[in-house]
Amino acid sequence: MELISGQKLPLKNLFEQQQFRIRVQFNTSHHLDLSCFALDQQDRLIHDDYMVFYNQPSSPNKEVCYSQAGSIHEFQIDLAKTNPNTVSRLVFCATLDNPQLSMQDIQSGVVELINSKSEVVASYRLLGTSFRQEKALMLIEIYFKNDLWRLAAIGQGFSGGLQALVEHFGAEVSAASSPVEPTSVSKVDLRKKAILDKVQADAPHLLDLTKKSLISLEKNQLIGVKARVALVLDYSGSMLGQYRRGDVQRVLDRVMPLAINFDDDANFECWAFAERPLRLSDVSLHNLSDFINREQGGYKKWKAGACINNEPAVMQDVVQYFLKEQPSDLPVYIVFISDGGVSSAAQIKRLLRENSNQPIFWQFIGIGGRGYGILEKLDTLTDRVVDNCNFFAIDQLDSLSESELYDLMLQEFPQWLEQAKAKQILN
Repeated sequence: MELISGQKLPLKNLFEQQQFRIRVQFNTSHHLDLSCFALDQQDRLIHDDYMVFYNQPSSPNKEVCYSQAGSIHEFQIDLAKTNPNTVSRLVFCATLDNPQLSMQDIQSGVVELINSKSEVVASYRLLGTSFRQEKALMLIEIYFKNDLWRLAAIGQGFSGGLQALVEHFGAEVSAASSPVEPTSVSKVDLRKKAILDKVQADAPHLLDLTKKSLISLEKNQLIGVKARVALVLDYSGSMLGQYRRGDVQRVLDRVMPLAINFDDDANFECWAFAERPLRLSDVSLHNLSDFINREQGGYKKWKAGACINNEPAVMQDVVQYFLKEQPSDLPVYIVFISDGGVSSAAQIKRLLRENSNQPIFWQFIGIGGRGYGILEKLDTLTDRVVDNCNFFAIDQLDSLSESELYDLMLQEFPQWLEQAKAKQILN
């Protein structure tokens, strides 16, 4: 199929599957850069990590991956990984990096859409004679409308080049992730840079994970919010397989970026619990690596009593620590991991009600279990000063992308902060 400028059609007319490629090639001796902008429902760049180009070859969830071989540029698209509530448009662009040239200096170009069998199912051809002083082109876009992914052939030029495209999409892309120089650096950008610099220096293996957490933090306006972070780990017998497989260590890795943002000390308190609570060392960037296998001789040697669930005991211990032993004016964000078997409903409800006037928010996460009991009914728990807890369950930690996990983890915390301030629980 030969596409013409302005043409629109449902993608299902071209592809049976949600994975396909977009190949772009220009017949020119001049150098062009290719990029993809992932936009939200307001047609704004979601975050600078959602601009995919040579210096940042994939989006956070691998919805779009870029590669180049000589003059051939390719984008691998996976719509199965693309949540249209987050990413509603993918706009593919070409820009000249020579300010003395314009798009009329190219001879021609072609955009090809390629299915999973490596067959070209549609082509969109462009001629340099169609343009004048434009230094950037919007080539095509993939967008979601009326419950369908669709394709549009655009061919629209911008005289200002890449900077004009960035401004068109309402973005402020930092110099660290884009060739575009920012006109100003916000406090949010500075805070993000400080966090990423710290991770790069002390734990570079967490850099990609930290970038994904910052997207969720920024979306929820939590960049730079001060809070104390804690982690509570189910150590009952049914969890031992998840300790052995490394799932629990991965939980620590995912909590660490939140602690770095919320707490200048970049650490978080940690408990394990079975029959009784066990206070573990604070987790920091310096002891995070293999913490589960090293702390107190390794998880197999932890002394938390019989391998049964006793959530109230550890909840009381956590409250005692933050309100009596180490009090502060900062809010406390607690990530509480469980694989189910929760039975002490009356005591858990009492503790959450009694402490709903305290600066503590409980984020319960069910991982790979069942029988979550009262945790599944927290949204309907009455007689609280504010809603001080949230719960969600996933089959396995890896069944969600990191970005989706962070979105769920931070879903209700911002509302709790507002309500707690309104009730003067927080200053």
